[in-house]
Amino acid sequence: MRPIPLWLKSGRVQTGLVILFVLSCVAIFAPYLAPNDPNEQNLLSILTPPLWSAGADPMFPLGTDSLGRCILSRLIFGTRVALTVAFSAAIGAMVIGAILAHIAGYFGGWVDWLIGRVVEIWLSFPPVILSLILMVGLGTGLRNVVLAIILVDWTRFCRVLRSEVIVLRRRDYVAAAQLVGFSHWRTITREILPGTLPLLITLMSLEMGVAVIVEAVLSFVGMSVGSETPAWGQMIADARQNIYEAPFNLIAPIFAIFIAVFGFNILGDGLRRTLDTRLTQTERT
Repeated sequence: MRPIPLWLKSGRVQTGLVILFVLSCVAIFAPYLAPNDPNEQNLLSILTPPLWSAGADPMFPLGTDSLGRCILSRLIFGTRVALTVAFSAAIGAMVIGAILAHIAGYFGGWVDWLIGRVVEIWLSFPPVILSLILMVGLGTGLRNVVLAIILVDWTRFCRVLRSEVIVLRRRDYVAAAQLVGFSHWRTITREILPGTLPLLITLMSLEMGVAVIVEAVLSFVGMSVGSETPAWGQMIADARQNIYEAPFNLIAPIFAIFIAVFGFNILGDGLRRTLDTRLTQTERT
């Protein structure tokens, strides 16, 4: 029987994985979990309070919004949008950023200088503002949201990973691989990539939380998915008009965003603490 990996014993990792598993199940089985159609309007049940309040309707466990739509159903279907953007954008940003970081850190010289200047110019723009500008040019839609986040956040991976690649490139086993006659591709993939993989996994999990927030901001201002697709940021925007009559309509999507971002962040922090050998050695000493 194989021993349990060290990273899986971390309480932070376990908590993050449990939250991620629950959110994934909610997103996958949304049609079966939602008590109502998320877009169905019931004008006779406008701003119905949650079940624990007076005047609640059992058909709507978390109440309804200003158009009589079920809050719980919209929260459940909004999980699909959040996780789709989180995974797709994080993977895309990781691939672009990791490739450029390994190229810049390994080859150095003018290649490193050129990639570094591009990253610095890109980082000079505020991420949310740059996302909004890209969405204006690309147009609304889930694919364009993912593309905008990828184009903005690949620099996070490139800047951090480049420093790690430079450190690993100076190791003796990398020099030995070059002396043996390994090609550049083989040296990067066989000798350097395994050393940067723990940091890469950690950055990816943290980027998922960032992607959830950015998507919520874009949907809040009406530049993400269409009105026919429930999204957490869109729910917050709709709930502003009736914040005093139905405050829970605003609290529910905010809490959902908090749980998702908390799960991704605590997972990334746990992976960083267990997979980074420098941190584990410091804690032991």
